Amino acid sequence: LTQEDTKKWDINLLALGDVGSTLLIGLRLLGGDCINRIGIYDRNPNRLKRWEYELNQIRGPFYEKEFPPVTIISEDELFHCNMFVFCASKGVPALDSKVEDVRMAQFDSNSNIIRDYAKKARNEKFKGIFAVVSDPVDLLCKVAFLESNKNEKGEYDFLGLASNQIIGYGLGVMNARAAFYAERANISQYIKEGRVFGPHGEGIIVANSIENYDEEVSQYLTDKTLNANREIRSFGYKPYVAPALSSGALSIISTIKSNWFYGSTYMGKAYMGAKCRLISNQIEIEQLKLPPDLFSKINKSYERLVSII
Repeated sequence: LTQEDTKKWDINLLALGDVGSTLLIGLRLLGGDCINRIGIYDRNPNRLKRWEYELNQIRGPFYEKEFPPVTIISEDELFHCNMFVFCASKGVPALDSKVEDVRMAQFDSNSNIIRDYAKKARNEKFKGIFAVVSDPVDLLCKVAFLESNKNEKGEYDFLGLASNQIIGYGLGVMNARAAFYAERANISQYIKEGRVFGPHGEGIIVANSIENYDEEVSQYLTDKTLNANREIRSFGYKPYVAPALSSGALSIISTIKSNWFYGSTYMGKAYMGAKCRLISNQIEIEQLKLPPDLFSKINKSYERLVSII
């Protein structure tokens, strides 16, 4: 409650793989009016140097537009910022993998990574936003919350990250994918009236319209949105560009500006995705009068998340 609002944020980003580097490009190009600087850290020193040089060489010709400078930081400086962005990932299934749920396949390995950084945030007494971009977003948020609040004996003392400090950034691209398929199928009401709820992956729920909910149309959009990443993988590419920009860069910028975005926040026993915004360091979640059938589906998705962790 005593934290001051800052119009321009310092952002520190961990890991410059496909997602992290693309997200970084988006923040550099679009964040000039709300980002003071972007600190980057990766265990590969040459990758760090590459992106420091590349990103700081993005400039417009013959006009002055403010781009936030990109600077290399040490691991010890990761939590000297307003927002820490977790993009580290390990064990992403290959394109020819038979794994059905690519996101969940990364849970164990990414849990181990985020656990370490959650403890570092605790030790640093970090008061900024701990942004989770790596998959599975919603479950990793819960891991970060639980692990940061354990003492050296493994007992919960809740002296780590507050639940509202951790935000998952995975639902933005699900909304973008739903909009893409809605446009292709001429489902025009989705753009203005539609919503997405739930996790970034299995359990996602797309509503064609809050005002005129149609179960059949909504299920069509849900199925298409859930399987969009598989379609791109079938072309021979990993689907990371849209997530890095829609869920990552654009949603992070909306967070800083106190605009509405899609994010996963703590709702009782699980991190659950919905339309929300950050105002005066507090999270506001959109309040809606939902059709009973839609609410029931959202509740089932929530209970599924609770049952996992």
